[in-house]
Amino acid sequence: MRTTRIASALGTAVLVSCALWQPAQADERPSLQAQMQTTAASGTYTLDNTQPPAAAQAQAQAPSQAPSQAQAASSGSDIQDWSKWQIRLRALGVVTDTSSATAYVQNVPSLSTPNSGLSVGNSVVPELDITYYFTRNISAELILGMSQNHITGNGSLNGLDVGSTWLLPPTLTLQYHFTNFGRFQPYIGAGVNYTFFFGQQPAGAYTASGLAITGLHINNSAGFAAQVGFDYMIDKHWGINFDVKKLILRPTYNAWVNYTIPVSGTAALDPWLFGGGVTYRF
Repeated sequence: MRTTRIASALGTAVLVSCALWQPAQADERPSLQAQMQTTAASGTYTLDNTQPPAAAQAQAQAPSQAPSQAQAASSGSDIQDWSKWQIRLRALGVVTDTSSATAYVQNVPSLSTPNSGLSVGNSVVPELDITYYFTRNISAELILGMSQNHITGNGSLNGLDVGSTWLLPPTLTLQYHFTNFGRFQPYIGAGVNYTFFFGQQPAGAYTASGLAITGLHINNSAGFAAQVGFDYMIDKHWGINFDVKKLILRPTYNAWVNYTIPVSGTAALDPWLFGGGVTYRF
């Protein structure tokens, strides 16, 4: 009977323990939910966190991207798109170098080189050029313009008015453009020139010694061209251009003094071309 009481007491203890343990489990559940919500609030992705980590990182990085975009605009990246076609309109100053010009008056050595030569006047003219880009850096440029130049004698022919002529010197150059300086885009080029002479007019004016040029013919001539310049792009289409070219241009000529005395030589022009104007890219 004593054994029966002990067994009954143990059974009662077990039932009380089970009753106390079940509420404790229920009470632990809210603390687990609170822990999950606390973890979500700290930025870790949980079942209660509706925003995935990638979106949160994108939002965190968005403010840092704004300054880089502003820096890109200031560095000229907004003009980096390139077009195959471009035109420029420039004012062109033509400054001749006639130090290599010669004049040979038949049977009159005293009036011939090295005692005499020719001078060709300078001029300012409009110029159009058309550029085609093969790549972002390599292009071909065709230069179009006309000028009228006046020719006079120098040395022992000083004071002799030879005449005037029009020049059409189309020039084709191959260029390399440096595009890693943002809006400032320098370039270099080299190519060929072929100059047409037309509208040639002998002066026909007699000097005090009774000499006059009564006939004049200058032959068309090919030559070499070199250039350096830059574009400063305002936006994707418009820019400002400055350009310097050197032409090696030495055509031969024939003239007549007083209708009977032949004169021949080289009308070495070798001009410097200084240009400034606007650029438009399509």
